[in-house]
Amino acid sequence: MSIGNNAIVRAIGRIPAKVHTKLLIAFLGTAVLVVAIGVLGLRFLAQSNDRVAALGALRERAAAYSELQNEARHIRLLLAENPGQDFYKVWPIGSPRRPAVAVDRAVLSALARLGPTTLPDGLGFVPPPADSRDLRRVRLTSDRLAAEMREQVGSARDAAPGDRPPRHRVEQLSVELYQLATELANRTTATTEALIAQNASSYVSQRNLFVGVAVGAIVAALLLGYVLSWSLIGPIHRIDSRLAATASGDFSGHVDVGNRDELGALGVNVNRMNDELRRLYEEFETASRHKSEFLASMSHELRTPLNAIIGFSQMMREKMVGDVNEKQAEYLDDIISSGNHLLSLINDVLDLSKVEAGQIELEIAPFSLPDTLEHGVSMIRERATKSGVGLTVDADPEAELVEADERRTHQVIVNLLSNAVKFTPEGGSISVSSARVNGEVHISVADTGPGIAPEDQGRIFEEFQQTELGARALDGTGLGLALSKRLIELQGGRIWVESELGRGSTFTFAIPAKVS
Repeated sequence: MSIGNNAIVRAIGRIPAKVHTKLLIAFLGTAVLVVAIGVLGLRFLAQSNDRVAALGALRERAAAYSELQNEARHIRLLLAENPGQDFYKVWPIGSPRRPAVAVDRAVLSALARLGPTTLPDGLGFVPPPADSRDLRRVRLTSDRLAAEMREQVGSARDAAPGDRPPRHRVEQLSVELYQLATELANRTTATTEALIAQNASSYVSQRNLFVGVAVGAIVAALLLGYVLSWSLIGPIHRIDSRLAATASGDFSGHVDVGNRDELGALGVNVNRMNDELRRLYEEFETASRHKSEFLASMSHELRTPLNAIIGFSQMMREKMVGDVNEKQAEYLDDIISSGNHLLSLINDVLDLSKVEAGQIELEIAPFSLPDTLEHGVSMIRERATKSGVGLTVDADPEAELVEADERRTHQVIVNLLSNAVKFTPEGGSISVSSARVNGEVHISVADTGPGIAPEDQGRIFEEFQQTELGARALDGTGLGLALSKRLIELQGGRIWVESELGRGSTFTFAIPAKVS
């Protein structure tokens, strides 16, 4: 089944809507698909921007919590249990009491810095509720540790040299502070890494979804355009095929266009025109056949008495039945000339009628073209000499033997030569030539007559058509070239003219060169 006969294509064609409406719907459908792709792309872009913003906020929180964790680690290291107090050896040497006090004061200083960093102003952002709770615990623990450390510093000032207050509670609070800060930092870091992984996964899935939707939209648009175009192109092709068949004379078929639009109406009109042309053609064929039969019958009936008139006139002109005076001889010459002209007209009409009726029987056989050309020239030479026109023959030796209907070819040559003599003025010349060209034999008759206007060069090969000069000559019927054209085409050839006003004309006909 062809694409034009596809069920979907035909279903779209049967939609009762005009062609421009269907095209508009197709364009709107395509536009909707494009808009849908754009909206989906914007949505994906917005989601990506949201994830990037969330990731930026998480990284900011992770950095702040990491600093908080570092502060807690620093405090933890300062307060770490160190048997023998080796830890405090990093401080300046002095009385045993002063280095410990200096460390404690460093811890208090660190705690003073850590507390504000748990507040929104210190962080530089507003933490989420879960982080706020953890930060509050860090802040409370820091405050408790700071209170303990102040108490430790006061106790150490009043204690005897070498004595240190118990520090288990301080160290426990420092460990707790470090654990809270570490938990907060680690959780934020884990959340950040999870969001990064989610972003990567979301990007891949959204990219695949976008590509899939885009490809689907493109395929849908192409299918829509393809089906709609074939719902229009298919009927146009069928209508074109039907019109071509009608133009070639085949009126037997109808075009099948199921569209319920302008193309469907066009198909109905084409079928109606086809039927009307078939009816008219049948009537024309009948009339043409009757005309040809009538002309053939009348021509045959006229030739018999006309031959008798010409024959008896010639006998009287030759004084075979008695003497005639000069005036009678002049009248007899007019009768003979007019009779021959009328007989030529009748013969042309009879031949043309036979061609139209398909009654011409060609006798295709090899013959000598130069001999045929010489025979044709010899028949015209006397008329040409009387008119003062030169006549030459140039036969191509390579085109000596041809295969065609010799009598009909001779008839065409004589017709072309007669026309050339009739229209070539005194002192002019006529040349007859033959040549083999691309598998054909071309026979040309060129004259130095007045030439033929471009607008007349086509119609002179139609029946009863003459140039203005030919009509004034009153010595022609307008059938010679039409008959010549038919006779040449029956043999598979063609005929044409090349002419320019004031520079003469060249009539050429070509016949297949079937004999090597």
